[in-house]
Amino acid sequence: MPWAALCLVFVQRQLHRAHHGYLLAGDAVVVTKAGKDTSGLDRFYSSLYGKPVPGLAFFALSLVDVQERRAFPVRIEQVLRTEAEKAASKAKADAKKPKPVTARRPRGRPKGSKNTNKAAIELTPELVRIKGMGEALLQRIVDVLSLTSLVLDGHFGNNNALHMVRQCGLHLIAKLRSDSALSMPSTGPSSGHGPQRKYGDKLDSHCIPDQYLRETRLEGPLQTCMYQAQLLHKEFRQPLNVVILVKTNLQTGAWAHVILCSSDLGWSYDKLVDSYCLRFQIECNFRDAKQYWGLEDFMNTTPTAVTNAANLSLFMVNLSYQLLHDVRHTDPAYSILDVKATCRGFKYVDETIQMLPQKPEPILLAQILNKVACLGRIHSMQPVLSPS
Repeated sequence: MPWAALCLVFVQRQLHRAHHGYLLAGDAVVVTKAGKDTSGLDRFYSSLYGKPVPGLAFFALSLVDVQERRAFPVRIEQVLRTEAEKAASKAKADAKKPKPVTARRPRGRPKGSKNTNKAAIELTPELVRIKGMGEALLQRIVDVLSLTSLVLDGHFGNNNALHMVRQCGLHLIAKLRSDSALSMPSTGPSSGHGPQRKYGDKLDSHCIPDQYLRETRLEGPLQTCMYQAQLLHKEFRQPLNVVILVKTNLQTGAWAHVILCSSDLGWSYDKLVDSYCLRFQIECNFRDAKQYWGLEDFMNTTPTAVTNAANLSLFMVNLSYQLLHDVRHTDPAYSILDVKATCRGFKYVDETIQMLPQKPEPILLAQILNKVACLGRIHSMQPVLSPS
C-alpha cells in the first residue's frame, strides 16, 4: 500500500489547519522481537531499556502542529542496516572502550597533519536514509505548507546531521552534548601576521556572561536561567544559534544544564526552546501506537507484512485523534479506549441485527446502538435529561 501518500492525504484533508504553524520532527522507535525470522531483525539501542535489544527499528517523520501541540506521523520506514553499517557501528563502539596506557605523545600538532575540510562531508547510511525520506516528503507537501525546520534529538547534534538537513533546504534544531567545546567568536585585534583569529574564549557553562542572559524563571527552589548566543564549534562549519538552559536548586546548590542549537541564527531563544520541546510529541505517537494499535504486538515476519503492520498502527494514531476531536466537544473525557469500545459495540449490534428476521424501527435501533456502545466504555456517557 502507498502508506506515505495515504498518511499525508489524511493529514492534509482532516488534520491540517491553514492558519497554524508546523514543524517537521523525526525520531526512531524500537520494537522488541524474540523470533529469528522477522524481516529486519537486528540489535538496536532502546532508551526504555538503556541498552541494545533484539528487535525492529522504524524511523518516522511527523508534522507537529505548533498551536495544537500535536504530532501527526506522515512517513514511516523500517531501518535496515547493511553489513558495512554494522561494521562501522561496531568499530565506533570499540573505539570508546578504555585503551591501555601508553607513552604520551609530545605536545603540539603531529608533523605532517593537515586541516580537514568541513564542507567535504560523506553522509553515513543512516543520514542518507533520513535525507531520502525528508526529500520525498517535502516534494509531496510543497503545495500544502511550507516547512523551515527539522527537529531531531541529541543523536543528531553534529556537523554531518546539520549538513544533511541543510541539503534538504531546512534548518536543524537539535541538542548538543553537555560537554560540547563551544567558543565565542574572536573580537580581538589581528596580530598582523597569519590568518585572522576565528575562535575566542571557550564558553564555561558554570560561568556564562550576563550579557547572554535572556530570561530567569523561579519555580519553588528551582531557578532556570536561559542564555542565548551565536557560538562556534570546531566540528561545525557554520556558527550556531545556541540556547543554554541552566537549572539550579537554590537550596542544595545542585545544577544541570542543557545545550540546544539551531542552524537558523535568527530564531529567538523562547521559540527555539519551545520547538525542541514539541519534538517530544512524536514520542507520544509511539506510545499510543504501542499501547493501543499493536505496534509492539504484531507477529508478521515478511517485509511487506512488517511494513503494513507498522504503518497501519501509526496511521491509526492519526485516525483516532480525529475521532476524539469530533466527540470531545460534547464529551471531554472521551478516550482512545472509549473509541475502541464504541466501534466494537457498533459492530456487535450490526452483526446481531443482520440475523433478525425483521429489523427494528430506526428510533429503537439508535437506542440499542447507543446503549450497547456504552457498555465497554471507560468513561460512561453523561445522560441527557429531557424537559419532560
